[in-house]
Amino acid sequence: MSQIEKLEELLTKSVIPDIKDRLDEIFEEIAGNKEATDDAKEEIEELREFKADLEDVLEDIKNGDLDEDEAKELVADILMAQKGQEEEDFGFVEED
Repeated sequence: MSQIEKLEELLTKSVIPDIKDRLDEIFEEIAGNKEATDDAKEEIEELREFKADLEDVLEDIKNGDLDEDEAKELVADILMAQKGQEEEDFGFVEED
């Protein structure tokens, strides 16, 4: 599998769905509280911008505007971020 294919798979099957899930969680919290905190509003904006950037990368892949080296670097960054996220969550259980 090429780095471009790996990147596309990571984005479509992991990263973007995770962002959508987090946005859904935030909107559910807002619905339960009947109002959005400033932190929630900021996180929503950041996630939407990040999702748009990732969708731009997918468009670049579709158009052939991304080379293997760029894809390799992005894959490495994503995997590092995911690993960091797992380490941050290690040993802690989210309370309801």
